[in-house]
Amino acid sequence: MTAIRAKSLRYGDMIGVISPASPLRGEKLQQLEQGIEYLQRSGYRVSIGRNVHKETGYLAGNDRDRLADLNQMVTDPQVRAIFAARGGYGTARLLNQIDYQTLLRDPKIIVGYSDITSLQLAVFSQIGLITFSGPMVAVEMGKGIDPFTEEHFWPLLTKADRFAFNAPESIIYHPGVAEGRLLGGCFSLINPAIGTPFLPDLRGAILLLEDIGEDVYRLDRYFAQLRNSGILQIINGILLGDFIECLHEDPKNPSLTIEQVVADYCADLHIPILGNFPYGHGDIKYTLPIGCRVRLDATNQVCEMLEPGVSYE
Repeated sequence: MTAIRAKSLRYGDMIGVISPASPLRGEKLQQLEQGIEYLQRSGYRVSIGRNVHKETGYLAGNDRDRLADLNQMVTDPQVRAIFAARGGYGTARLLNQIDYQTLLRDPKIIVGYSDITSLQLAVFSQIGLITFSGPMVAVEMGKGIDPFTEEHFWPLLTKADRFAFNAPESIIYHPGVAEGRLLGGCFSLINPAIGTPFLPDLRGAILLLEDIGEDVYRLDRYFAQLRNSGILQIINGILLGDFIECLHEDPKNPSLTIEQVVADYCADLHIPILGNFPYGHGDIKYTLPIGCRVRLDATNQVCEMLEPGVSYE
């Protein structure tokens, strides 16, 4: 698939803020306001989805309301970027009703991570749009974005350049160099997409994986599904981000470590594999372009973009 790019973000552009997954409760409400103020101070106008503050159980409003906000931002010609307020759960419920054709005619920057992985993979599978796995409005931006994270966020959206993501403290599981489209995100959101129209073709991809709060045996299960479905056998490389709070510390029930699980499933793949990469749910991270062609050089602990994530045209 040939990738398409949204126009680069410019000062004064309109950013749409939506909650396609879980509701904004407690401190997240205050962080949303602080995140919006941050965007405004950064030089952008902000359009807030009409249903952002709704709650329906563990969802930010019912499916109709969350979908309406997303499609409204897609169809509004003034909105040049769509930022998620937070993740959680619920985005996958919307995938079969998104207005992909309008987004194809007027591509927009899409930013988020965690549950937003579902949207990013669906958008690439349907129309080939490069999106950005990066900070969210009521999370990092609302808490006070880390300087490293901020430094490696805005340039990807505002400059049609190729960037290199160096990770000198990363773990080299297997050395080597490979090229492919960077596809993936939150591990627990990737596996439910297997067998659906909303998972891109992963042949030749650099598979990106991270997660939070998952027991190691669950991560083991996800790796087993990737292997049993044939995905591990067709990718060109693996980039492993943070696995936060994915430790098993119960001495009465011994566990494997995440490093052991990776070794078990990936030892015979003979592809470059880099772990402990600064990306994911942590406060300090790179923003990564989902769907962009990259070169993963595990030997030298760097992932380089081979094409821009946005366009000046």
